[in-house]
Parts: sequence; structure tokens; C-alpha cells
Amino acid sequence: MKPRECQARVAARRALTAEIVEVDLTMEDPPQFEFAAGQWISVPLSPKTVRAYTIASTPLEPRHLTLCADVAPGGPGSAWFRGLAPGDRVSFKGPLGGFVYSRGDARRPLFVAEEIGIVPIRSIVTWLYATGFGRPAALAYWARDPGWLVYDEEFRSLARRYPSFAYHPVVAESAATAVDRLTPSVEGLVAYVAGGGETINRVRDALMAKGLDRKAVKWEKFW
Repeated sequence: MKPRECQARVAARRALTAEIVEVDLTMEDPPQFEFAAGQWISVPLSPKTVRAYTIASTPLEPRHLTLCADVAPGGPGSAWFRGLAPGDRVSFKGPLGGFVYSRGDARRPLFVAEEIGIVPIRSIVTWLYATGFGRPAALAYWARDPGWLVYDEEFRSLARRYPSFAYHPVVAESAATAVDRLTPSVEGLVAYVAGGGETINRVRDALMAKGLDRKAVKWEKFW
């Protein structure tokens, strides 16, 4: 799908925590926004300032998008996102990004998210199981404390409804340590890792130490 200039309006805003905000957009031009789960949009805040926001919703509702962002950094993007209110117009370009899952890939997916890195993975996992995926998959979702696991209950519910989906919230150890513990074998595995660069590198190293090919680790760096 070729990126294009788009217009939408804010339909709702929710503070999931003091530092994580969700915003629902209703498309205006085009009336529907086609994208792949895991992609993001680019928002121009000024002629020289652009910010990227990952889509938290799935492609199943192309007239509506949900964005989710950590506004703790306090920069211009954080201030803009925190200040959004229903009725505000949002101009953006998209879809962008290649952190997407191919249904034709027969390998067993392992998803690893660090805090706000859960956003593209939420879109991918929700979309997969809503569209009859049914195959085994696992998610290790790391946060500094339980309050940062903003989609925890959603994934617990998903795991109850789909026994093939294994959900592992992680707060007492590092993401890499958890992945090492939860992955006794990497045979037939493909990994999708999203979060900070340090966590991505450590998770990749842990999986490669078990024999996983470097190209079998897909990643999306947030900081």
C-alpha cells in the first residue's frame, strides 16, 4: 500500500496511565485507511518537525484508527499528542513501516514487546486471532512495573479464548532473560521484537545463542 496524505479527526482521547495516551481517529480523506497490522503514520507538527505514531488498532476497521503513545519524554511530539482533544483535525502520511507479519510464513511466531513497543504487536496479534489464525504463538510483554503493561488484560483475555496463544507478562526479570527461559528451542521460530534498541539487541543475542538465524528476528526500534 503506497503512503498518501490523509486527514482525520479526533473522536476520543483516553489516558491509559499518567504517561500513556490513546487517541481514536475517524478518517475523513480518504474515508477509509488501508494498512497492514504493525504499521505507523507520520505526523507533521511543523515544517521541520515530524513524529511517527504506530497504529494500535487493526485493519479490520479502516474508517477508524487508534494511536497510542508514551508522552513521558515531554518533547514537541509528546506535548502535541497529550493535547489532542475530540474534534481536532489530524493530518498525516501513511501507511509506513515494514514491521508486519506474513500469514504465509509457516514459522511459529514469538512476539516480544518492551513497554510502549507493545503497540504494533497489539495490532498484529489482535488482527491475527480475529481473522482465524489459530496457530500457536507467544508474547513476552516486559515493563518496569505492572502499571506499564497497559494492554495486560486484553492479552489475558485473548489467551483465555485462544489456548494456542501463550501470554507472558514480565516484570521481575529482563526481557532477554525471560525470552531465554521461555524459549527452550528456536526450531521453526520467527521473532518480532519491539521496544528500545538495547532490549532488541539483547533479545536477538539470546535467541541467536540458541541457534536462531539473525534474519529470523524482525524488529521495530522505538528509542
